[in-house]
Amino acid sequence: MPSDNRVPKRLYKYRSFSNWTLSMLVDDKIYYADPRTFNDPLDAKPNLAPDLDNAGLEEVLVRLIEGRVHEEMKSAANAIRYKGPKTISHIARQSLKAAENRIASIRYYSTDPELKGCDPVQRLLALDIEEELLRIYTRGIVSLAERATCPLMWSHYGDQHRGICLGYSVPDSAVDVRKIRYGGSRAVLASDVAAMLAGDDLARQRVDEAVLLRKARPWAYEREWRLIGKQGALPSPLELQEVIFGMRCDSAVVYAVIQALAPRSRQVRFHEIREQRSKFVLTKRQVDVDEVANSRPHRSRELLEGLDDFQVQATLG
Repeated sequence: MPSDNRVPKRLYKYRSFSNWTLSMLVDDKIYYADPRTFNDPLDAKPNLAPDLDNAGLEEVLVRLIEGRVHEEMKSAANAIRYKGPKTISHIARQSLKAAENRIASIRYYSTDPELKGCDPVQRLLALDIEEELLRIYTRGIVSLAERATCPLMWSHYGDQHRGICLGYSVPDSAVDVRKIRYGGSRAVLASDVAAMLAGDDLARQRVDEAVLLRKARPWAYEREWRLIGKQGALPSPLELQEVIFGMRCDSAVVYAVIQALAPRSRQVRFHEIREQRSKFVLTKRQVDVDEVANSRPHRSRELLEGLDDFQVQATLG
C-alpha cells in the first residue's frame, strides 16, 4: 500500500458486465458519476461549521447565490443566443435580487417560535450555504481501488464476483487522482468557503477535501482513490493495462471481452480470480488467451452433423 499521497502504479475499477460496460471498454472511456448516486448517503454531502458571525455567513451565502444564478442565466442566454446590449447588467441585477430575496426569507423564517435551542438565523444560513455548496459541486467522480483481489469489493461492486475489474496505470498527467481520507470530520469551515470565494487556492483545496475526499472509517477497506472531472462518459486519461474476470464470471463474457480488445493498438493482459486453497484469500491467475480463443464460438449442429455422418457410414458399412 503506497504511503501518504503517492499515487499507486496501478488502480482498479470494479464493474458488473453489461452491453454498456463492453461499449465503454472498446471505446476506452470511463464514467464520471454524479456523487448523489453513490451508495453512501453521507458521501460528498458537506456539513457547514459556522465559524463566522451572521454577517459573514450572509456574505458567503450572497456570493454563492449570485455566482450560481449568474451562471444559470448566462447559460440560458447563450442557449437561445441572446446577446442584448443590457444582458450582462440584467443578469447581475437578477443575481443580486435572488440573493437578497433569500436573505430576506431567512430573516423572516428565523422568527418562527419552533426554532429553539440555537441562533435561528445562523442555523438557517448554514443550511442554505450547505445547499448552495451541493449545487456548485457538480463534478463527476470515478472511484478507483488499490487492490484487485478484495473479496468485499468483488461482492459490492463486481456483481457478486460475476463482473470484471479493470486495471489502469496512472500517467503523470492525470493530476486529478486524489486519495480518500477515512474518519475525522466532514465539516466545512464557513471561513474556508469565504476564502475560496475570494480566490484562495489553499482554502479551495480544504473545501474540496472535505466535500469530495472524505468518507466514514467503515469504508476504509475500499482503499479508494478518486478521479475528478466533468460528469458523464469521457475518454479515459488512464491507460488500460489489464482486465480481471471475477470467480463467477461467465466464460462467454471472458471470450467476448478478450475478442473485443484483441485488435487494440496497445495490448491488454487478462487475468482471472481464483481462490487460494485453505485460506480466505483471492489471487490472480493469467488467462490463457489462445485456449479461450479456441474454445469458441460453438456451433450446435456441428455435433449433430457428425452423428449423421457416422450413421451413414455405419449403414453403408
